[in-house]
Parts: sequence; C-alpha cells; structure tokens
Amino acid sequence: MKLGVLSSCVADLDLDAALAYFTTLGIQTVEIGCGGFPGTAHADAVKFIAEPALIDEFKRVLDKYPISISALSVHGNPVHPEPEIAKNYHRQFEAAVLLAELIGVDTINAFSGCPGDSETSKHPNWVTCSWPPDFQEILSYQWEKKLIPYWQDAAAFALEHGIKRIALEMHPGFCVYNPISLLRLRDAVGEIIGANFDPSHLFWQGIDPIAAVRELGPAIHHFHAKDTRIDSYRTAINGVLDTGSYGGLKDRSWIFRTVGYGHDESFWRDLFSELRLAGYDGAISIEHEDALMSPREGLEKAVEFLKRVLIYEEVSGELWWV
Repeated sequence: MKLGVLSSCVADLDLDAALAYFTTLGIQTVEIGCGGFPGTAHADAVKFIAEPALIDEFKRVLDKYPISISALSVHGNPVHPEPEIAKNYHRQFEAAVLLAELIGVDTINAFSGCPGDSETSKHPNWVTCSWPPDFQEILSYQWEKKLIPYWQDAAAFALEHGIKRIALEMHPGFCVYNPISLLRLRDAVGEIIGANFDPSHLFWQGIDPIAAVRELGPAIHHFHAKDTRIDSYRTAINGVLDTGSYGGLKDRSWIFRTVGYGHDESFWRDLFSELRLAGYDGAISIEHEDALMSPREGLEKAVEFLKRVLIYEEVSGELWWV
C-alpha cells in the first residue's frame, strides 16, 4: 500500500508548494482534485484540456517530485435533475478522463450522483426508506431511467480513453451510498465501476467497514483515510440521519475526524489487514475534513498515525517462515 493524500486539503498552496510539502511528510502518492466538489486548486481539467500548454507545465511540476498520482478526483452530481447543473458536472467528468489519459492516470474518483424523483424535479431526492410505496417508484425511476444509463455511457467513454477504474465514493445523499448499491451499479455497468472506499461515510450509517471490505473485495478501486467520531448520546436521541449544520459540532450525532481520533489503532490495523486479504494494495489517501484541526495539523497527525499501521510492502503469498 502507498501513503497518499487528497491534495485539496492544502488548496492555499500551488501545486509545486503542495508537492514539496507532501514530500517532506513522506507521502508517496497524491490524489488530485480537478473539478466538482474537490475543486480545481491544483488542476482544472476543463481548462487544461482547452489549453494544452497548461498540461505540459503540470507534468513538469509533477516530474520534480518522487510522488505518483493515484487518481484524479472530480466528485459531482452528473445526474442532477437541473439539466445545466448535470451538464456542467458531466463536462468536468469527461475532461478529467481526457486529462487522465494524457498524463497516464487510469483511475477517476467520483460520486454516483442522485437524480430527482421525476422529469420535472429541480432538486435531488435521496430515498432513505422502503415505504410508503412512492419511494419504490422513485428508486425505480432513478436507477432505471437515469443512473444506470448515465454510467453505462460514461463508463464506455472512460474505457475508450484508457481508464481502468471509476471509483465511486459511497456517500449518503447519492444513489450509491453503501456496498449493496455500489455492487448493484457495478453489476449493471461493469467492473470499471468500483468503490473509492471511505470508511468515514460508513461509520455514521452504522456499517462496519471491515465487513464492507470483505463484501466488496475486488470492487475496491481506491481508498480514503478518514475517520468519524460517533456521539453516542446524540445518536441515542436522534439516530444517525443527522441533517444539522456541519458547523454545529456539539449538537451533531457524528463528526468527521482525522484518522485515529474516531477509532483506535487496533481498528485501523484490522481494516488494513482486511484490505490486504481482499487484494487491495493501492493508495491510502488521506482526506482531511476534521473541523477540530487545521489542515496542516490534521494532515500531519494522520500521516504520523498511518505510518505506524499501514502495510507497505507487497508479499509473494508464500509462507516464508515455514
């Protein structure tokens, strides 16, 4: 496995300064946001494709440092019910694919997206329960009319341009938010679809990330290192479907934390061991969204923690001690 980071945690630094900083921390691979929610601080895929000279400069900076690129990230909602919003996210996705092809990257990280409940919707409609029957009608519309057709076309485009993995983050609010929904889309579209496995989004749904790794196996395409702290008191009262402001930290059922501040080393050691058993040996990419720590302190604490628990070296599979 390789110690990595999503570069947007230091969006205040330009690419050169960010990579220099990451190098001092011992980071081996970087996930670069190039559109959508991760932003464009270090790469703007749409702009780069329109101005190829920018790609040359981008590559020149990358070549200065001993850091590989694990993925380009372009999380958005390309099936948004507002056509212009969906079109913009789709344009960024396709630009990310083209940029990845030009710089030799084969993994795109994204969200599945969430449509509305009909052709006249203006906002996404995330269904959270099975009944009343209206919800099943909404789910059928979203998956059969919108989600599956979109990703079948998007996957075909990606494959044409050398992309091997579209790694979708299982995130509440989008149609793919847990292992069963991820596998449903993978079955419908193909093995190019997999998970950008982020345990922080599973913790607060009550999902055991270790069980989820075992269920997904080869469908894990990328990994985000991010933790969640569950407030057992608030959860006992309000459950985990917490729609309070992210800023109301004391009143929430859960908050995102730097790795090690939600679950201890023992848990993370078990999780990385399960990843190894599942055959995953890629990036462990730190996504820092801990509101209790500055970007640099949170990142540096995560790096220190992960260096103790990551499994770095590949093994042959032989019982070398026998």
